[in-house]
Amino acid sequence: MGRKILVVDDEQPIVTLLSYNLEKAGFHVVTAHDGEEALVKVASEQPALIILDLMLPKLDGVDVCKRLRQQQIMTPILMLTARDDEFDKVLGLELGADDYMTKPFSPREVIARVKAILRRTEIVQPAAESSERLVVGELEIFRERYEATIGGKPLELTPKEFELLLYLARHKGRVLTRDQLLSAVWNYEFAGDTRIVDVHISHLREKIETDTKKPMYIKTVRGLGYKLEEPKRHE
Repeated sequence: MGRKILVVDDEQPIVTLLSYNLEKAGFHVVTAHDGEEALVKVASEQPALIILDLMLPKLDGVDVCKRLRQQQIMTPILMLTARDDEFDKVLGLELGADDYMTKPFSPREVIARVKAILRRTEIVQPAAESSERLVVGELEIFRERYEATIGGKPLELTPKEFELLLYLARHKGRVLTRDQLLSAVWNYEFAGDTRIVDVHISHLREKIETDTKKPMYIKTVRGLGYKLEEPKRHE
């Protein structure tokens, strides 16, 4: 049986469409039709990934996402929205969603997104990568354990934040454009929407650079992008 996917949507035709195509692609599908049921299913079924509609009865997708992340449940989330509204997208990402799609969508693209997210968040890695440990100042990243610490204290990162931090650390000192980060971390072109990168960089900074008197790790190179470097004191 394939990886388990939880599909959460109150529109039965969409649930049926997604379930059919996901199962055809080799996944095992469980479903929920409102936000409260979704939280119950996450706890009982422990899915590998959640496809979560934004507009749900009882508890909307934003609140579901928020509650999961507050409980430190870092299951990857692909959020669906019926509106092509930047606020909805950015809000979902800020709350910890890993990706989003706007309805109507192609089932083929959903499958591609699901596979890409699972590839990025798969803990079991080839031997060459599994023992990888990267150190930048007080920041330590453990690829095998999918963990990062700073000053010995664990960082609570979403899967996407971890992948972004890992990629920056692997290219320490190099300036990486937003388009490079989109291609490398998200594994596909995100329709030129580089705001997704800025949102995740902002989250990393909030978690890594919590004290303005402490060293600064992520530098913005105006007009180019970002780089992770050995810490420098804030001026």
